[in-house]
Amino acid sequence: MADDSPPPSPQRILLVTGLSGAGKSTALQVLEDLGWEAIDNFPVRLLGGLVNGDGSAAPLAIGFDSRTRGFIPGEIIELCKQLDKRPDVELATLFLDCASSEIERRYNETRRPHPMARGRPVHDGIKAERELLEPMRRWAEIVIETSSYSSNQLQQVVRERFGESAQREMTITISSFGFARGMPPLADLMFDMRFLDNPHWVDELREQTGLDEAVGAHIAADPAFAPAFERISDLLLELLPSYAAQGRSYLNIAFGCTGGRHRSVYSAERAGQALREAGFSPTVIHRNLGSRPADPLERR
Repeated sequence: MADDSPPPSPQRILLVTGLSGAGKSTALQVLEDLGWEAIDNFPVRLLGGLVNGDGSAAPLAIGFDSRTRGFIPGEIIELCKQLDKRPDVELATLFLDCASSEIERRYNETRRPHPMARGRPVHDGIKAERELLEPMRRWAEIVIETSSYSSNQLQQVVRERFGESAQREMTITISSFGFARGMPPLADLMFDMRFLDNPHWVDELREQTGLDEAVGAHIAADPAFAPAFERISDLLLELLPSYAAQGRSYLNIAFGCTGGRHRSVYSAERAGQALREAGFSPTVIHRNLGSRPADPLERR
């Protein structure tokens, strides 16, 4: 008698790697909180023996980097290609990247030696590790750039991308940033809000942010805000279903102003509210909200 039962679901496996200091341990901790079985510094060459192809088992997150025994990127990629051919395995790779200057700052703050410095300056170790890991970065399906993320922000991004809801719908991240403090590394849609009147030049608003009611009222009172924001909202609501229909898993929307504390913050919050009212579930992140007000930066 033929067995008409559906085939078992493939086992989900996520390889987590990246530059030392970019947030691998944080990502693995969040994945474990989400119900993944997390293993760090596992000898990757033994991965084949660890996979049992049981789709009912907890998804498996395996962390490794340049400190892992037997770490040879070319061999790992070949092993991934072999596992990818198995119908009982669903394999993906997450690479955590970060600007070299930010990694150097993090190591200097913690005073920990870089694993590849070997007695040399930290930036030498970072350069060597980046060259070693470049094949893995090119191979990875998912790259998260953590330069501008605090630990809490990285945790939030990982939750949004790998929680159960991420299996069913496109993950939308809305961020605010300041152009004077650097462009965002990843943005699919970017809106420059510097055409609006800048609250920084109002004495009683300077120390406040776009989360404060008085600042929001000041921005909303600008005659240019309402018609522009209405067009932005309409554009987002028109584009998001099309992005989802094309199979996009993640969409990053960024709002920028000069310092990243007033106009962009208010606009990002309003955009998040508009998308929630339309049935979406965006995550809103304010990159420069904690930055100190600085007159030389706030010239526009």
